[in-house]
Amino acid sequence: ITISYHDGNYYMNGKKIEDEIRTPEAGMYASIYAANPEVRKYLTRMQQEICKERSIVAEGRDIGTVVMPDAPVKIFLVASPEVRAQRRYKELKEKGMEVSYDELLRQIKERDENDSTRAVAPLVKAPDAVEIDTSNLTIDEVVEKILEIVKERCKIQ
Repeated sequence: ITISYHDGNYYMNGKKIEDEIRTPEAGMYASIYAANPEVRKYLTRMQQEICKERSIVAEGRDIGTVVMPDAPVKIFLVASPEVRAQRRYKELKEKGMEVSYDELLRQIKERDENDSTRAVAPLVKAPDAVEIDTSNLTIDEVVEKILEIVKERCKIQ
């Protein structure tokens, strides 16, 4: 597998990676493969190499605890499973995909349980992360809160 970044996009084996990584199936496979220590080790090393090359904003269930434990800013976003399922349902429907809210909710709860209880790099909040509950916030409100935290942590005026 080769991962590359250029023109503001990531590519896997030469193919641009976009919506494919946002499907419910991709989320479930990510959870399954993340439990494999060898896969986890390889992907962690790959992500850390990417971080060495440039300053980045990254998201993931163990970015702040395993991949980039020394990051100057760590945000831990949370929302109820119901809100997350509704958001994902709307996102996928807008892309013309046939999805079931109930199935998305089931998958989200299952993935949360699997990721929180796995032996390798379980989903936990980093001790120095700032938690933001986004359940009742708009995207703009979340971005504003994050920008405030970044400005404070990075001493930006």
